[in-house]
Amino acid sequence: MSSPYDWSQNYRHPTAWDQPFAPLSLPAMLAASVARKGDAPMLDFMGRRFSYAEVARGVARVARGLQARGIGKGHRVGLFLPNVPHYVAAYYGALAAGATVVNFSPLYTAAELEAQVEDSGTDTLFTISAAALLPTALEVLDGSSLRRLVVGSVAGGLPHAKSVLYRLFKRKEVAPLPDDPRVIRFSALVDNDGAPDPVAIEPETDIALIQYTGGTTGTPKGAKLTHQNLTANARQVNAIDPDHDAEDRILGVLPFFHVFANTCVLNRTVLNGGMIAMLPRFDAKQALEAITRTKATALPGVPTMYQALLDHPDLAKTDFSSLRVCISGGAPMPAELREKFVAATGASLVEGYGLTESSGVVSTNPYDGPVKPGTIGQPIPATHVRLVDKEDPEKPAPAGEPGELVVKGPQIMQGYWNRPEADGDSFTADGWLRTGDVAEIDAEGYIRIVDRLKDMIAVGGFKVYPSVIEAHLYEHPAVKEAIVLGVPDPYRGESPKAFVTLEEGAAATGEELAAWLNAKLGKHERVSAVEVRTSLPKTMIGKLDRKALRAEA
Repeated sequence: MSSPYDWSQNYRHPTAWDQPFAPLSLPAMLAASVARKGDAPMLDFMGRRFSYAEVARGVARVARGLQARGIGKGHRVGLFLPNVPHYVAAYYGALAAGATVVNFSPLYTAAELEAQVEDSGTDTLFTISAAALLPTALEVLDGSSLRRLVVGSVAGGLPHAKSVLYRLFKRKEVAPLPDDPRVIRFSALVDNDGAPDPVAIEPETDIALIQYTGGTTGTPKGAKLTHQNLTANARQVNAIDPDHDAEDRILGVLPFFHVFANTCVLNRTVLNGGMIAMLPRFDAKQALEAITRTKATALPGVPTMYQALLDHPDLAKTDFSSLRVCISGGAPMPAELREKFVAATGASLVEGYGLTESSGVVSTNPYDGPVKPGTIGQPIPATHVRLVDKEDPEKPAPAGEPGELVVKGPQIMQGYWNRPEADGDSFTADGWLRTGDVAEIDAEGYIRIVDRLKDMIAVGGFKVYPSVIEAHLYEHPAVKEAIVLGVPDPYRGESPKAFVTLEEGAAATGEELAAWLNAKLGKHERVSAVEVRTSLPKTMIGKLDRKALRAEA
């Protein structure tokens, strides 16, 4: 079944929709940029800069150090790291050695980390000597089939003065390394000639990355992403930027272990020969300072991040003049938030969409417009989308009705690691990825996500979309954040209930908000209650966490 929309017509991205992307490995992509941009800065970490040539030497030494310990094709190398220079060296170094990278969130508990280490068969894990990370990694080393840890210095990537201060004043944040032959210092791993054995990589079949899903239902699954999946997505994202040949400095505050940052911050910027201004984690004050200091040209983020920047008192003294584009993903961007951020900064803010299973990106609004707020824009090049019936994905969606969004393209995963039964549920019979998102496509080919299939609320036989109710809630001036869930109802089976936080200084009761909201809704959409909270749960990248709230509620 083909796409019902002819994407070659009325295409608003500044490139051809039907262009090909030749097979390319990640090490070859990095090597091409090093050859072009050797002396140019690739990383800026808290003010310390590393050139492309310097990073390439580190990558080669990591690859050689891994190969010397028998690690190459068929091995999985885990990264349990925040945004630090060690991450970049370990990521590309493991790939250059022929291994597959497995990303792990630094926020994982020992039980969560151990479960994914075992599931993926990871035998080597990179981390740093931070008290928040090393004890967890050591616990997993003792309790799993993990064979070795490679541990970098917390202060290793900082400028000299900051490094000295860190050692003097933040000793309590550094964990001591045990005397254990399974624990290898990063400095010892890279103490070699930096001449790894060349590895033949088949970009379209060799798995570069096992990226675990957020686990919206059940146990998280590892998406198998090839070298070609990842390099194609980096090239697709680069192609839709009309100014990608201009000076490129991207603020890297999204965590690299997440697929959004892996493609849009790390791989795309390396492909383009730009500079990544890295921060170890998102901190609004540090992010605003870094925008001014590095003259950042791009800022990928999630809606809650943009809200935090707006709320910070340093916003007014931040120089946003260099910022060409901000890309919002991970969760729907409320129209009011977008308007406030654009008005306050003068920056362009476009919304996009993607999944772990799509290497990161499926579609975006065009950088130079027209932007349609509330939509995820048009597909990026070489990406096919269509709508299928919500009950039977083997049938097209009824004309004029929302349907489940399904996707094909060079960035789509090869399937899930050791989960053949999940592959059957995740693809249609003719090989389209089922996103689980209900969408509409308008006459100009712009896609609007209506809701998640699994989030729809069954109210007396009617399907209610939480996102519709949430959109109305965001129209209230007192509402800052909102999540709507289905809760048990003895008569209707389920009824919608809203959970909100309020803008600073605003005052409204749940009863007042419910009365205001229900006056705007259809009979079956009306909420049973609005609960006002001081905070709502968020995921590791800062988007509102419906799953955690559902478990709690």
